[in-house]
Amino acid sequence: MKPKKQVPVTDEGWLVEIAAAYEDAREAIPFGAALGEPFGETELFHLAPVVALKCRGIPRTRRNMRRATEAALASYIATRDANPHSLDNPAVAFAFCYLASHHGLGILS
Repeated sequence: MKPKKQVPVTDEGWLVEIAAAYEDAREAIPFGAALGEPFGETELFHLAPVVALKCRGIPRTRRNMRRATEAALASYIATRDANPHSLDNPAVAFAFCYLASHHGLGILS
């Protein structure tokens, strides 16, 4: 898959992008309550796949969503099973799932 937005090539570039993506996800928190599904910062990792698609400029098709979501959540569960507290920090959990989403989309190898 060829993303519309260039993938960062430095650690600093990734940190800047992930921080911006995290802030994008945080902006959705107030809308959860309005839709009857309140959530907080600890659940933001669930939004990482859709934010990854948005940040890369990749169409949010059913196939792309499935690939990104399966990679992110399967990786999250496997990591939590192996090391239960490794993803307790909401920002770390989001960053992990954000990067895993990219792997699922074939953007990172």
